[in-house]
Amino acid sequence: MSIDVTAITSADWSRKVGELGEVVEQIADIEQAMGIILSTPKGSDPHRPEFGCDVWQYLDHPGNTGIPGMIREATDALSDWEPRAEVTNITAAFAGDGSHVTLTVTWALRLGSILTQALRSAYRLERTA
Repeated sequence: MSIDVTAITSADWSRKVGELGEVVEQIADIEQAMGIILSTPKGSDPHRPEFGCDVWQYLDHPGNTGIPGMIREATDALSDWEPRAEVTNITAAFAGDGSHVTLTVTWALRLGSILTQALRSAYRLERTA
């Protein structure tokens, strides 16, 4: 399905993941990009081996060591790969059954040297095995 480029109103846009012919714009584009960064293991993109985030290596750690490691990895990855966002806080919460972790990112939109109000986005990262 093709995209009607005349309907795009923002300079920040990309194809919507999982939706043929759809796009995301503005803040939704940045949120999608952050989700891609957080859910892509480093080394899995052959053209950009440093792209992504290694939160996965902490999923099986106890909370007292796993959560700080995940937050550090997520903070580093987002600051490296998403210059449009200024991350101010990240929290991590494991599911009761341990099947996934939810990272909640508090961030501000960076417009040159100006930061907008705080925004909050949650990303569910599931165990692969």
